[in-house]
Amino acid sequence: MSINRISIYHLETLLWIDRLGTFSAAAERLNTTQPAVSARMRELEQRLGTTLFRRDGRTMSLTAAGRKLVRDCDPLLRDMQVALLGSGGFAEASGVVRIGAGEIAAASCLPAFVAALKAEMPNVGLEIEIDLTANLIQQLLTGRTDIAFAAGPIAHPALKTRPIGEVALVWLASPAVAAAFGRGDSSQPVPVWSLASHSPIHGRMRDAIQASRITQKSLNLCNNARTMIDIAKVGGGIGIFPEPMIRAEIAVGALTPIADMPALAPVEFHVAMRVSDTEPVLTRIFDQAAKLDLAEAAA
Repeated sequence: MSINRISIYHLETLLWIDRLGTFSAAAERLNTTQPAVSARMRELEQRLGTTLFRRDGRTMSLTAAGRKLVRDCDPLLRDMQVALLGSGGFAEASGVVRIGAGEIAAASCLPAFVAALKAEMPNVGLEIEIDLTANLIQQLLTGRTDIAFAAGPIAHPALKTRPIGEVALVWLASPAVAAAFGRGDSSQPVPVWSLASHSPIHGRMRDAIQASRITQKSLNLCNNARTMIDIAKVGGGIGIFPEPMIRAEIAVGALTPIADMPALAPVEFHVAMRVSDTEPVLTRIFDQAAKLDLAEAAA
């Protein structure tokens, strides 16, 4: 065994392979290439004098020796990171953290949270991606995202989550469309807009349509809430919109609530991360995010 030739990056790479399940996912997380990850693991096996991976065609799994090394080294590397942060604090932390968020979270709590995060960790690079909840959870599970702000509830054994509050939903249209719809004098079905089927708002829209006088065939889908808001503003129909995203439009009279429509349950939001991620920086960000209250952030 040539332990003096084993570097921290060898062990860090091994841990990320175990956490994310594949060499390619670990390579993406470490901002390197899959051949580089494979080379590191060959070096580690050679220097330890043992086989860490069992190869079966195109798939790989950890051997008993590999699993033991992961179990033994994970707390050691975490303690080392904590020690280094203890000397300089989170102001000295570095690296890249990928944050995923839905449009609603991005419009309510994310801007202030990111500003506070950058003030505490100025050397940590942030990559923010806005997407639908279903995509955010998949990206989190595959290691493409580290932290996600998503509509809940979220239930997966590989993820830990914390609730961060609810966002109200409102029926809105332009003043002219809302007035015509209220009088029932439209000769054609009024177009209704909803987020795509992967969004929790879509389910609420379907339930609300069944309880209202809206024609089912008038439902249209869009995967971008801001685009739907713009369509409604120019008289293109009515829709259910998250309250934090339409305050300005209501304030200037570009959109107006529609009376006598079915009540809408609010959308609850959670922050989520992988259970296997124990890096102090990620844990700190998750803990800070778990303290958010969307009611306060949207006020």
